[in-house]
Amino acid sequence: MFRLTQFLREIDTPSPVAPRRNPPGPVVIWNLIRRCNLLCKHCYSTSADKDFAGELDFAEVSAVMDDLRAFKVPALILSGGEPLLRPDIFRIAARAKELRFPSVSLSSNGTLITEELADRIAAAGFDYVGVSLDGIGGVNDAFRGRDGAYASALHGLRLCRDRGVKVGLRFTMTAENAHHFADILRLTADEGVGKFYFSHLNYAGRGNVNRADDAAFTMTRKAMESLFDFALVNPSVECVTGNNDADGPFFLAWARARWPERAEHLAAKLRQWGGNAAGVNVANIDNLGWVHPDTMWWHHRLGNVRKTPFSTLWAANDNPLLTGLRPHPRAVGGRCGRCRHLSICNGNSRVRADRAGGDVWGEDPGCYLTDEEIA
Repeated sequence: MFRLTQFLREIDTPSPVAPRRNPPGPVVIWNLIRRCNLLCKHCYSTSADKDFAGELDFAEVSAVMDDLRAFKVPALILSGGEPLLRPDIFRIAARAKELRFPSVSLSSNGTLITEELADRIAAAGFDYVGVSLDGIGGVNDAFRGRDGAYASALHGLRLCRDRGVKVGLRFTMTAENAHHFADILRLTADEGVGKFYFSHLNYAGRGNVNRADDAAFTMTRKAMESLFDFALVNPSVECVTGNNDADGPFFLAWARARWPERAEHLAAKLRQWGGNAAGVNVANIDNLGWVHPDTMWWHHRLGNVRKTPFSTLWAANDNPLLTGLRPHPRAVGGRCGRCRHLSICNGNSRVRADRAGGDVWGEDPGCYLTDEEIA
């Protein structure tokens, strides 16, 4: 994840550059349930409105949380499917708070949030509730596979916001909805949303099936420049991006053109960040207990928490994928291996390299930097 707002702050109030280091445990994104009331085109978990057999029960979830907390996992993101369809979601949230995880967030499509549920969400003490939109009105509904999804999601977000819950909007851009990006940014500001997450399309789940719809590189560059400008004039909105770590070097070039005197400091802070962290600072547990390097790696299993504790699986040094993901910078080939920004982006998305190019350690075909920019 590229924390744009954090790096913009470095322009006015630069902080000391520290050695790059990893936190003791990874952020865990946990797909507690695969059922969802929507049918989104780019769903990485290929969820549907039906029950999926074999999902972890509360006792199993609680035991895993004990292990995660002991392993010093700094943040839990409770996701799905739609996590609000899980009857014990608030019991799980209460257990996470009882264990004193530093951060517990809810990732929802927002459409099911009623006043009663918003009250429960506020009472649960979530540090953040993220709601996804893929455009305005009918464009969103077409992506989400349900008429009225836009209105319902926006209503749910407002109910949470009005109860003092920190809410955020998430937007995954494709060629079909890029024309609504400016409207989504305007909505973010107008609604007093505290966080905006821009997600590049990654080739996993249904996103892999629809990769032909991925926005052209020129469209991506234009969107990123718009986001940089938006974040600059809306410092109260925490702007972050995900699934394309070329955002870091692209931001550096954008900032260098405006504040050349800060360029070297920003470059050092970006190297401290270090780019893609799948398999290192980010982990995923799916609804059946399988552990993955992150949410886009559902086709690769590291083991199951029903048989082996997460902490043991994550600390293993004999898994070829993990051992390849963990060096910094990674040993990658093609354009990524030749790129002068490798220490910043760390080879970008290995999932895209795998799914689109057939080589986990090959170049990421989703990098939108030009040959001149990486030379």
